[in-house]
Formats: sequence, structure tokens, C-alpha cells
Amino acid sequence: MKFPSPLLRGRLQRRYKRFLADVLLDSGEAITAHTPNTGSMLTCSEPGALAYVSRQDSPQRKLKYTWELVQSGTVLVGIHTGRANDLAAEAIVAGIIPELAGYKTLRREVKYGQRSRIDFLLEDGDRPPCYVEVKNVTLGRDGVAVFPDAVTERGWRHLHELMAEIAKGNRAAMLYVVQREDCRSMAPADDIDPRYGKTLREAVDAGVEALAYRALVSPEELRLVTALRVDLS
Repeated sequence: MKFPSPLLRGRLQRRYKRFLADVLLDSGEAITAHTPNTGSMLTCSEPGALAYVSRQDSPQRKLKYTWELVQSGTVLVGIHTGRANDLAAEAIVAGIIPELAGYKTLRREVKYGQRSRIDFLLEDGDRPPCYVEVKNVTLGRDGVAVFPDAVTERGWRHLHELMAEIAKGNRAAMLYVVQREDCRSMAPADDIDPRYGKTLREAVDAGVEALAYRALVSPEELRLVTALRVDLS
């Protein structure tokens, strides 16, 4: 997926109130950008870090700018959670994720469980439907992508809802979209949220498929390119 217009480069000044970030653009303009990420953004919100924002001039928007990328260490990281879903949908339709290929239809944001919407519902005639939950991964440690970067009640609930679909005879998958290029594998962040790691292992044992794909990240485009091993040991 290519960005529809060139991203603007600057330096992150601060992230605050969860969804706001102040960025000093290379042009010298100081702007406030929307931060589309509910996590802690551990290692991805350091003041002074190189940052890229998109601009959209719409009367419906309070903020014209959206924070898209940040440099963490030596790599760019895609912090926009919504982009992970777009990347995943693009890759599934293109057959880049063979584990999820072969379905005739892909529907997004379908209601399921008690109070959730599944990111993707894959359907194909008489085949059992496949429920796919997508998580954006921004935290990397020594070549390992880890999730979550903060305690996640919502992520824990999603795992239980996927297990419930398995119990009904359906197929379910947790797809981790790693938006950084310096990782060779994926693992749960047991030190940050041990309950999530424990539940992920239980979900896999119950039949939920844990998939991870790494994205190519640049100011011009984002693209899923490489499958990563999911290490639950």
C-alpha cells in the first residue's frame, strides 16, 4: 500500500493524552498530529525521534495531520494501527498470506462474540468461515517482535472469542502485522502482560492459528513481505 501523498518529515517533540503528538516538521512548522495507536508505544515515542506524518485537509477532521512512522533504533516503524488492517487485507486478497488464501469473500468489522467486531471474516461457500483478528506490532527486542507493549484487556478478550469460534467448528487466526524490518521472529511479551502470553498459548492449543508477517516500511509505502516464526516456547 502506497501512501496517497508524500509524508512530511520532522522530529517528535512529545506524545501525550494518548492520541496526540507534537511534531516539529523539517519546514520549521510545529504541528499536532493524531496518534492512531492505543498502546504504550514503548521505544517508539522518544522525544527527538525522526517522525513522519500524513496530511489530510478535510473539514470533518479536527487535526489535519496523522502520525504514521517513527524511527526506533535504526529502522522505521509503522505506528498507525489502522494501517495494519489495510496491509493485512491487501496481502490476503493478493495471496501473500498462503495460510489465509483461497476464500471467495473477505468482510471487515463483522460483529461476533458478545461485544466485538472481527477484523476479517473469510468465507467460501460450504467451508467453515475463518475469523481473523489483526494486531499491529511495533515493539522489537534483539530481532524479536513482541506483543503487547502494554497490558491489554481487549487483546485477552479477543483470544477468548477466537477460541469460542473454534469450539463452534469454525476456523480462527490471530495475525500479527510487524511494522518494522529488524525482526526475525515473533513472541508474546510475557514480562509486560503474562496473562496475554498464557492465553495465547491456550488459544493455539485450542486450535487458533498464530501467524506473523513482517512489513516493508518506508515513507513511500507499506507492504507485507515476510512470514515470521511465532515462538511460544
